[in-house]
Amino acid sequence: MKATRLHLLRHGQVEGFEEKRYNGQNDVHLTAHGRQQSAAFAGRLQHLSLGGIYSSDLYRCRVAADQIALLQKVQPVYMEELRELHIGDWQGRTWKQLQQADPELWQARLDDIVHVAPPFGESLLQMAERVRPVVRKIIAAHIGEEIVLVAHGGVNRVILLDAIGAPLESLFHIEQDFGCQNIIDFYADGAAVVKKLNN
Repeated sequence: MKATRLHLLRHGQVEGFEEKRYNGQNDVHLTAHGRQQSAAFAGRLQHLSLGGIYSSDLYRCRVAADQIALLQKVQPVYMEELRELHIGDWQGRTWKQLQQADPELWQARLDDIVHVAPPFGESLLQMAERVRPVVRKIIAAHIGEEIVLVAHGGVNRVILLDAIGAPLESLFHIEQDFGCQNIIDFYADGAAVVKKLNN
């Protein structure tokens, strides 16, 4: 049986990218370059006959999904479950601010990125448990088709780690640049093969 091919995309460059910060589930806007990256996805994928387009419901992802849909016969499905890690009280704050304000919690999270959550936020494991069933459901609904999923750096890394059978602790061993494309083939026996990474 033909594999289900997932084109896994990260949204374009966001405002404030110059400083490392946690945007989390804040609905930040794209830069001009980020909007260009979103539009470029449509051209890159226009030769495909997509069976579905799925996206985080946050604006920075919806822009790309909408652009892709202009040249396809399917409309995007926006899903709250595909949002970035909810970073709680840390949302909108820079890494530097957080390191200064709460160095102990900052270090604790570095030491255990999987289980330690920021105040009123979710841990990486909680985010993975939110995302995984949705991705499985999407794949199961499109056996043998090509589909697009537009999401975030953290979400994409979880999906990619699962595809290669790596633990969540390896999160930062995979890069996800703004506007990047990954391709994963999912097979009926449960196997997955990453065909393209951070392209």
